[in-house]
Amino acid sequence: MGLERKACKTAAQLLLAASLMVTGCASEENRSAGNSAESGNQSVKAAYEVTMVYPASVEPKDLLAVQDEINKITKEKINTTVKLIPVGWGAWPQQTTLMLSGNEKVDLIVSGLNTYSQQVSKGQLLELDGYLAEQGQGIRGALDSLDPDFLNAARIGGKIYGIPSIRDLAADYGITMRKDLIDKYKIDTTAIHSLDDLDAVFQMVLENEPDIVPTVKYGNSIIDTYLNSYFDNLGDGFGVLPGYDNGLKVVNMYEAPEYAKLLNTVRRWYQAGYVAKDAATSTETQYNLVKAGKAFSFISHMKPGIENQESKLTGTAMVSIHLRPAASMTYNITSIMWSIARNSKNPEQAMMLLNLMYTDKDLINLFDHGIEGKHYAKLSDNIIDFPEGVDASNSGYNQQMGWMFGNQFLSHIWNGDDPELWDELAAFNKNALKSKGLGFTFNADAVKTEIAAVTNVSNQYKIALETGTVDPAKQLPEFNKALKAAGIDKIIAEKQKQLDAWASAGKQ
Repeated sequence: MGLERKACKTAAQLLLAASLMVTGCASEENRSAGNSAESGNQSVKAAYEVTMVYPASVEPKDLLAVQDEINKITKEKINTTVKLIPVGWGAWPQQTTLMLSGNEKVDLIVSGLNTYSQQVSKGQLLELDGYLAEQGQGIRGALDSLDPDFLNAARIGGKIYGIPSIRDLAADYGITMRKDLIDKYKIDTTAIHSLDDLDAVFQMVLENEPDIVPTVKYGNSIIDTYLNSYFDNLGDGFGVLPGYDNGLKVVNMYEAPEYAKLLNTVRRWYQAGYVAKDAATSTETQYNLVKAGKAFSFISHMKPGIENQESKLTGTAMVSIHLRPAASMTYNITSIMWSIARNSKNPEQAMMLLNLMYTDKDLINLFDHGIEGKHYAKLSDNIIDFPEGVDASNSGYNQQMGWMFGNQFLSHIWNGDDPELWDELAAFNKNALKSKGLGFTFNADAVKTEIAAVTNVSNQYKIALETGTVDPAKQLPEFNKALKAAGIDKIIAEKQKQLDAWASAGKQ
């Protein structure tokens, strides 16, 4: 989620390239874009430490060394130092709720992650329009060069409270499978056009590799992300837009024929033995299962370069088959954003740091890859690999989370990925189908009681249904009956009311 060059481009060249890449070039102009906000540095009277809070699987052992290198850049440019606070994914909801609810010093925090509208409604995030205008012009240039709709998608009540990271801002959908087994059994991947074409593939794996599960969960479900190839989930899935349009008429996804058909497919797979019997209760990730030689495939959302990404994460060569077209909805954009917390003591300098994260190539590569020579080595101007003696297992900084830290299009590209990956991803974002609901964010305050009740019902039924563990012919009607009793129709009505008002107001 632009091209990186040593030589600077002229303004005319940047405009010409705007549809394909993020504003930015190498050392000087790349940074001068960010330094358009550095005029604010004149008003900075004292050094300030920006506290950055973000989710991570583990805390890298070389985190402080990387932080020191980051601070050399930020101290020089904006008289600011940075304190990095990674929080485990499992602890993230509770810990960040406590951080934002109390008086703990938090300047920049990753927002989105299904909590954006709630954080805004609680007044925990600052409105950013003014800060963007004064200290964040580089951010606006980077995002607007992709598509102004992407930044506008973060608006709630016409105001921006979060800045989307520049990454895959759309998704297509399909299945990723182990390449060694595809080659071993001469599986014709060109014949796979839909989920129904997978039965024969799964049967071949089951018959010949009885210790390998043909397909496993991605997250909590076999098909959860795949559902987004049929519906704009409008944030929470409790009221969706079929086909990303439907005349802006919100419906209950769990009553839709597409949902029932997918459940029947997964149930068929479960009964045939293509899905593990403990799929509903297993907490092991798809990556670990493939890495351990226990799984063949998983269904997920996708993007350009997905094969290499999943190969790195599983430690196994993988092949990805794209089955559903790319689309962009609000969730794709607002799922990972950066916000300035209400608790910030200096939001101006927090925004100046954020601006550098979208415009400064040296800074973003420290966040993404660590220290050159220690955590990565350049093979060419823009292609990197691990240094000699270092690999994913022993690197002191191997987060593989470039999609989180600002502008990924300024990041070096790993050896094995397409050298033109960022161009491809920019085109992918630009050409994806845009949902008619793109930019709409649901405010659940009026139905928060119903949301809680419906969520409880969903937790009771959804995983079992979407892993094929139970018979949808019996359980889906019960699920919908329980959803209605919990108040899903009231949620849908409120969502429809807000969507209508949003559309009438010019989608602001």
